[in-house]
Amino acid sequence: MRKLSVLAASALLLASSSFAKEINVGVVMSMSGPLAAYGQTCNEGIEFAHSLQPKLKNGDTVKLVLIDTKGDKVESANATTRLISSDKVVGIIGELTSTNTAQVIAIADKKEIPVIAPVATNDKLTEGKKFANRVCFTDSFQGAVVANYAAKDLKLKTAVVVVDQAQVYSLGLAKAFKDAFSAAGGKIVKEIKVSSGDKDFKAVVSQIKAANPDFMFLPMYHPEVSMIARQAKQIGLNKPMFSGDGVANQTFIDLGGDAVEGYMFTDFFDYGAPPTERSKEFIKAYAAKTGKQEVNSFVALGADAYNLMVDAMNRCANPEDNICVNNEIKKTKGFEGVSGVISMDELGNSTRSAVIKVVQNAKAVYKATVNP
Repeated sequence: MRKLSVLAASALLLASSSFAKEINVGVVMSMSGPLAAYGQTCNEGIEFAHSLQPKLKNGDTVKLVLIDTKGDKVESANATTRLISSDKVVGIIGELTSTNTAQVIAIADKKEIPVIAPVATNDKLTEGKKFANRVCFTDSFQGAVVANYAAKDLKLKTAVVVVDQAQVYSLGLAKAFKDAFSAAGGKIVKEIKVSSGDKDFKAVVSQIKAANPDFMFLPMYHPEVSMIARQAKQIGLNKPMFSGDGVANQTFIDLGGDAVEGYMFTDFFDYGAPPTERSKEFIKAYAAKTGKQEVNSFVALGADAYNLMVDAMNRCANPEDNICVNNEIKKTKGFEGVSGVISMDELGNSTRSAVIKVVQNAKAVYKATVNP
């Protein structure tokens, strides 16, 4: 009888494994090009979360299909088309910037494939799009965080805003900041437009110095911001500087050197103050695997995008049902992520906290948490 029971159990196991499938989830990310530091870091979080949870609860295996967009919006669109038509993905994680993510969403939405953006913050990304989702906060939220912190906590009254006119992220965050800063009683004394890839900012920093603001807000990415900071220091422009999550990485600090000492920026997460039990477990496992004690916020958000996708797939009777997966993503409430507790709304936007950090001794140091 015991032998028969063992045989029966083995047969059941064999039968269940024969039905287990491999399900493709696409990842579109800037793995090379000017934003590679962000893309590689974010994908590290996706890959590590996948290593911790490679299977669904029904035994199916999740296969990640990664395509490098090179930080280009045309490549982002081509990658999305390929993932949907050739790789038959159930969902897509990515892209990185709001400009490139908009390309991904536009195509995926028509094909009814759910997208989870880890760090794309532009408010308009999810407008009118049924299959667009994100685990990060929006620019309207982080713009207000910066504005209110500067006006109310730091008592700063005037600002110069430097905007990257080539990035929708920069344009959207700049507008959110200006609206909130004005509402808090602040004044924008000058707005200066630049473009991604610019390297000579001598005229820009000279204009800022002449305007003599209380501080500068630079809602851009780290390559340009680090150069502006260095060139500002060269002419003796020593005003407080603030950015959004576009500089939330060690590469920015390394590039800026002593010119970014005291620089403040918004971020999604601080590994030194883990907000959930999942955060603590992830940080411990990440340190054991990589030897790194510090978990970057882009690593955390990449992990959350993957974990949320898997959680939604697990809630569907058929995890390959892309319509169900998208609906379950939007139903998510109180999800315990690596970066914090995430609740989604019907538009695919997440409600979550933000943190403010300051560069001290060549490291990003936690300063405050701001809740929605």
